[in-house]
Amino acid sequence: MQYYTLRVAGLTRRLPRIAVSDSLEIASFVMLGDTELIERSAHALYEHAGFPKFDIDVLVCPEAKAIPLAHALAKLTQVNYVVARKSVKAYMNDPIVEKVKSITTTDEQLLVLDGSDVATIRGRNVCIVDDVVSTGGSLTSLEKLLQKSGCRVVAKVAVLLEEGGYAGDDLVYLERLPVFPRES
Repeated sequence: MQYYTLRVAGLTRRLPRIAVSDSLEIASFVMLGDTELIERSAHALYEHAGFPKFDIDVLVCPEAKAIPLAHALAKLTQVNYVVARKSVKAYMNDPIVEKVKSITTTDEQLLVLDGSDVATIRGRNVCIVDDVVSTGGSLTSLEKLLQKSGCRVVAKVAVLLEEGGYAGDDLVYLERLPVFPRES
């Protein structure tokens, strides 16, 4: 197996390169369970010149890998966060739904906000939080979902911008992550 050495937020991590298609490999970045990386990344994003510390009312992240990062940023910004789930749950009232296609999933997925979460963010300034942005497919779908909810997206942040096609001009991020063409 091949690896990529990532340096981010003052830390070094060795990421396995994983095939996501016949022609492409990515460096698999999974923050879940890496408390030091989550805390340091949240702090680095919070201190980033492009991060609007005082303009955010609520953070919003997609389920699941960005949840601990959103939690750590919520502590720093002293605001709450909402999680866009990947399926409609039985407990949800009046959920709103948006379809999403991501580089790391084979099938189309859903992003779902419960009606109570919609009420929480309606009319508020929100910041989207994610771990990695690649093609921008998940980010665009989340923005469409949030548009349906009546909030204002004032910022988008991620630990990494993967070289998957998303320009990143409107994204606050810490480092770029390369992609790797597969050899035949």
